[in-house]
Amino acid sequence: MADTNGTATAESRSRGIRATGRRRKAPSRRRRVLTITLCALVSAVLLGGAGLGYVYFKLNGNLKGVDINAALGHDRPKNVDDGSMDILVMGSDSRAGKNGEYGRDEGGARSDTAMVVHVFKGHKKASVVSIPRDTLITRPDCTDHGKTVPGERRAMFNTAFEVGGPACAVKTVEAISGIRMDHFIEVDFTGFKKLIDALGGVDITTSKPIDDNKSHLHLQPGKHTLDGEQSLGLVRTRHGVPGGDGSDLGRIQLQQTFLKALMNQVKNVGVLTSPTKLYDIADTATKAITTDTDLNSVSELTGLAKSLGGIGSQNIDMVTLPVTYDTANPDRVVPLTRQSRQVWNALRTDRDIPKSAIKGSAGDQGGTGRYVK
Repeated sequence: MADTNGTATAESRSRGIRATGRRRKAPSRRRRVLTITLCALVSAVLLGGAGLGYVYFKLNGNLKGVDINAALGHDRPKNVDDGSMDILVMGSDSRAGKNGEYGRDEGGARSDTAMVVHVFKGHKKASVVSIPRDTLITRPDCTDHGKTVPGERRAMFNTAFEVGGPACAVKTVEAISGIRMDHFIEVDFTGFKKLIDALGGVDITTSKPIDDNKSHLHLQPGKHTLDGEQSLGLVRTRHGVPGGDGSDLGRIQLQQTFLKALMNQVKNVGVLTSPTKLYDIADTATKAITTDTDLNSVSELTGLAKSLGGIGSQNIDMVTLPVTYDTANPDRVVPLTRQSRQVWNALRTDRDIPKSAIKGSAGDQGGTGRYVK
């Protein structure tokens, strides 16, 4: 969606939604926070140098960790120590507990959103690859709580999280990309909503009405400050844009645009001068996420965030994995083999994703973004 020469705004407008932010004031380096990984690390950035004392330990207790390394063992891509970093960020669509208002709980969570965030050597720019949840892939054998879960051909990508949790999701991404994930971060529905509310909402502008009963989102054309419920509706909507095909591809385009708006919002939030607001955001964010065990402490999150704090939205390239509609089932997509290989090879060798890799992909041609201008 964005490239390093600053085309994000024009492309966002072509999709009918644009990030506005609240002020044009240039943010300080400390506020240039790690928004590339959704909202999961917002609290970590804001905590840097805050000196919260005992509160720091309370926030530590909010965090949940999954030992990905122990679960996957040594059967993984090579761990290349070249200064770059790869993070799998997922949004969970579990209907358990408070998330039940979004549908019936069928006993397992699936990955409603999946993004591979590649941070380049030097930590000055990043590429983000969204993986459509309906992508048909070969899912590897996984282990969940000591039980072997057999692999499957032509399985939907998001079933990996459902049958084997975070470890299986990571293993599946590593299998299709050939890239070892350094970290894993999961954000759930309820936590996402609360964090947006704690931030005071996110500003966006729409040029077409969005009317989706399934995602509870109803917006007229114009400027809006979305609260948590509306923001969740935006990143989940597939059916509410006039003429839309109800595909996951259009939803990904909206998610990427929303992330740009979220970046602008977080940059301009004056939380550093308000200890109460700082605490509320940090408390909400640390409750909202699950990470790998290498990240499940405030100190680790803060260290990671500080190392990536110089990355601005103009230095982030967002693409969708190159796919085409499956000939046997038009409700599913399959990776374009040659072009997907280009994407993963670029990240593996710490290079920019070539424009030729996404040319002709259904991810750029179809979905909701085609009808929202």
